[in-house]
Amino acid sequence: MTTRTVPWTPPRGSEVEMVKVGPHWDVLRAPAEIGERALELLGDASGAVIADYGLMYWLIPAGHAQDWPRLQAGIHALGAQGAEVAYVGVPPAHWRGGPRLHWRLPVGPDRYLTDPGRLREALVRAIAAEPVEGATAW
Repeated sequence: MTTRTVPWTPPRGSEVEMVKVGPHWDVLRAPAEIGERALELLGDASGAVIADYGLMYWLIPAGHAQDWPRLQAGIHALGAQGAEVAYVGVPPAHWRGGPRLHWRLPVGPDRYLTDPGRLREALVRAIAAEPVEGATAW
Protein backbone atom coordinates (compact mmCIF):
# COMPACT_ATOMS: atom_id res chain seq x y z
CA MET A 1 0.00 0.00 0.00
CA THR A 2 1.52 3.26 -1.02
CA THR A 3 -1.04 5.97 -0.64
CA ARG A 4 -1.67 8.13 -3.66
CA THR A 5 -2.85 11.17 -1.73
CA VAL A 6 0.02 13.45 -0.77
CA PRO A 7 -1.27 15.99 1.77
CA TRP A 8 2.29 16.85 2.76
CA THR A 9 5.21 17.67 0.50
CA PRO A 10 8.94 17.97 1.23
CA PRO A 11 10.63 21.38 1.28
CA ARG A 12 11.13 22.94 -2.14
CA GLY A 13 13.99 25.30 -1.29
CA SER A 14 17.57 24.42 -0.50
CA GLU A 15 17.34 23.88 3.26
CA VAL A 16 16.63 20.79 5.35
CA GLU A 17 13.35 21.12 7.24
CA MET A 18 12.83 19.60 10.69
CA VAL A 19 9.39 18.00 10.52
CA LYS A 20 7.50 16.84 13.59
CA VAL A 21 6.68 13.15 13.40
CA GLY A 22 2.99 12.34 13.82
CA PRO A 23 0.80 14.95 12.18
CA HIS A 24 1.46 13.75 8.63
CA TRP A 25 3.26 10.43 9.09
CA ASP A 26 5.25 8.28 11.49
CA VAL A 27 8.74 7.04 10.66
CA LEU A 28 10.50 3.69 10.73
CA ARG A 29 14.29 4.05 10.97
CA ALA A 30 16.64 1.20 10.05
CA PRO A 31 20.36 0.75 9.41
CA ALA A 32 21.12 1.16 5.71
CA GLU A 33 22.49 -2.38 5.25
CA ILE A 34 19.19 -3.90 6.39
CA GLY A 35 17.19 -1.10 4.79
CA GLU A 36 18.65 -1.69 1.33
CA ARG A 37 17.73 -5.39 1.50
CA ALA A 38 14.23 -4.50 2.70
CA LEU A 39 13.89 -1.98 -0.11
CA GLU A 40 14.71 -4.69 -2.66
CA LEU A 41 12.12 -6.99 -1.09
CA LEU A 42 9.44 -4.27 -1.11
CA GLY A 43 10.06 -3.18 -4.68
CA ASP A 44 7.23 -0.96 -5.91
CA ALA A 45 5.36 -1.46 -2.62
CA SER A 46 7.75 0.92 -0.85
CA GLY A 47 6.66 4.44 -0.15
CA ALA A 48 9.02 7.38 0.20
CA VAL A 49 12.38 6.77 1.91
CA ILE A 50 14.86 9.28 3.31
CA ALA A 51 18.51 8.20 3.58
CA ASP A 52 21.28 9.79 5.64
CA TYR A 53 24.70 8.13 5.66
CA GLY A 54 24.06 4.84 7.50
CA LEU A 55 20.32 5.16 8.13
CA MET A 56 17.09 4.89 6.16
CA TYR A 57 13.72 6.37 7.15
CA TRP A 58 10.42 5.08 5.75
CA LEU A 59 7.32 7.25 6.00
CA ILE A 60 4.46 5.14 7.40
CA PRO A 61 0.87 6.14 8.23
CA ALA A 62 0.50 8.29 11.35
CA GLY A 63 -0.39 6.30 14.46
CA HIS A 64 1.34 3.06 13.41
CA ALA A 65 4.63 3.59 15.29
CA GLN A 66 2.96 2.89 18.62
CA ASP A 67 2.15 -0.69 17.55
CA TRP A 68 5.51 -1.42 15.96
CA PRO A 69 7.07 -4.58 17.45
CA ARG A 70 10.72 -4.63 18.46
CA LEU A 71 12.76 -6.34 15.74
CA GLN A 72 16.36 -5.68 16.71
CA ALA A 73 18.64 -2.93 17.93
CA GLY A 74 18.95 -0.13 15.41
CA ILE A 75 15.40 -0.40 14.08
CA HIS A 76 13.06 2.13 15.67
CA ALA A 77 9.58 3.42 15.05
CA LEU A 78 9.06 7.10 15.80
CA GLY A 79 5.58 8.50 16.27
CA ALA A 80 3.51 11.13 18.03
CA GLN A 81 2.09 8.69 20.60
CA GLY A 82 5.43 8.25 22.38
CA ALA A 83 6.42 10.10 25.51
CA GLU A 84 8.91 12.20 23.55
CA VAL A 85 8.30 14.51 20.63
CA ALA A 86 10.33 13.42 17.61
CA TYR A 87 11.48 15.38 14.59
CA VAL A 88 13.04 14.13 11.38
CA GLY A 89 15.30 16.10 9.09
CA VAL A 90 13.62 16.17 5.68
CA PRO A 91 15.70 17.07 2.64
CA PRO A 92 14.44 19.33 -0.13
CA ALA A 93 12.51 17.49 -2.84
CA HIS A 94 15.37 17.72 -5.35
CA TRP A 95 18.07 16.19 -3.07
CA ARG A 96 18.30 12.68 -4.50
CA GLY A 97 21.95 11.74 -4.07
CA GLY A 98 23.94 10.87 -1.00
CA PRO A 99 25.67 10.08 1.17
CA ARG A 100 24.35 13.15 3.00
CA LEU A 101 20.64 13.50 3.80
CA HIS A 102 18.67 12.80 0.61
CA TRP A 103 15.62 11.07 -0.82
CA ARG A 104 16.45 7.42 -1.54
CA LEU A 105 12.89 7.14 -2.95
CA PRO A 106 11.26 10.56 -3.27
CA VAL A 107 7.68 11.46 -2.44
CA GLY A 108 5.60 11.53 -5.58
CA PRO A 109 2.10 11.07 -6.94
CA ASP A 110 2.47 7.26 -6.72
CA ARG A 111 4.80 7.08 -3.73
CA TYR A 112 4.14 8.42 -0.26
CA LEU A 113 3.51 6.08 2.70
CA THR A 114 4.61 2.46 3.10
CA ASP A 115 2.23 -0.15 4.48
CA PRO A 116 3.63 -0.96 7.97
CA GLY A 117 2.79 -4.68 7.73
CA ARG A 118 4.59 -5.12 4.43
CA LEU A 119 7.54 -3.09 5.71
CA ARG A 120 7.79 -5.21 8.85
CA GLU A 121 7.72 -8.40 6.77
CA ALA A 122 10.46 -7.07 4.47
CA LEU A 123 12.61 -6.03 7.44
CA VAL A 124 12.22 -9.41 9.15
CA ARG A 125 13.33 -11.13 5.93
CA ALA A 126 16.19 -8.63 5.50
CA ILE A 127 17.38 -9.25 9.07
CA ALA A 128 17.26 -13.03 8.53
CA ALA A 129 19.42 -12.62 5.42
CA GLU A 130 21.97 -10.41 7.20
CA PRO A 131 25.42 -12.02 7.32
CA VAL A 132 26.64 -12.86 10.79
CA GLU A 133 29.80 -10.93 11.69
CA GLY A 134 32.79 -13.23 11.78
CA ALA A 135 31.01 -16.06 9.91
CA THR A 136 32.89 -17.78 7.11
CA ALA A 137 31.20 -18.02 3.72
CA TRP A 138 31.66 -21.49 2.16
